[in-house]
Amino acid sequence: MKVIVIIQVRMGSTRLPGKVLLPLGGKPAIQHVIERAKLIPGISQVIIATSTSPIDDPLAQFCDSIDVPVFRGSENDVLDRYYHAALLYKADVIVRITGDCPLIDPVESGKVIEKFFEMDCGYVSNINPPMLPNGLDIEVFSMATLTKAWENAKKKSEREHVTLYIYSNPSEFKIGSVLYPEDLSLYRLTLDEGNDYALLREVFDILEKRGQFGYLCEIMQILKENPEIFEINQHIQRNEGLATSLHEDG
Repeated sequence: MKVIVIIQVRMGSTRLPGKVLLPLGGKPAIQHVIERAKLIPGISQVIIATSTSPIDDPLAQFCDSIDVPVFRGSENDVLDRYYHAALLYKADVIVRITGDCPLIDPVESGKVIEKFFEMDCGYVSNINPPMLPNGLDIEVFSMATLTKAWENAKKKSEREHVTLYIYSNPSEFKIGSVLYPEDLSLYRLTLDEGNDYALLREVFDILEKRGQFGYLCEIMQILKENPEIFEINQHIQRNEGLATSLHEDG
């Protein structure tokens, strides 16, 4: 059973261009995502899925320099990009992570994969409902599930957001969720805007001083001890891009 992490990422962010190559803790943000993804239990391979746009050339070159496979496909039809990446690398199970998650937790991610196999589902996530901080999102699905979504998704939003068709059609797929005893969804650890970057720099600086990896419990300790850091990006709406896509669908 080949379990592949596909990290969806591009350079052309409208809110924070080139964000994934911005430095955090002495490394480009995307390198943290890659290194953390490789620590998830049960993973066979980690690959990057970006677009064929020239703007993503520096990202592809960086990944080449650290020996991480890169698949390049459609810029806007991300579902198509994902499908062909999974097909090329012969994935049986796909773990979806986005490139704006430099604090993705391999332990929490492993729980989602474990539940996927325990429940024998087609799709399992920790985002329905979201209970962890934004930036620790992970989705796990079979190649059969991805293929069905690729064949049937028609709306622009469903092509742009890889798994929207899947969790919007629960009658067509066996869907599971990982739930948590505490709702931490108001915290934001993703890298999407300038204020996100400011918060993440503060968090990485403290982690470095403390000699910590940055597991969820360690990050929550930092944010609770330093409420002024927590407040830096609290005004930003979660899943703003998805909300915009759904609005454009009409």
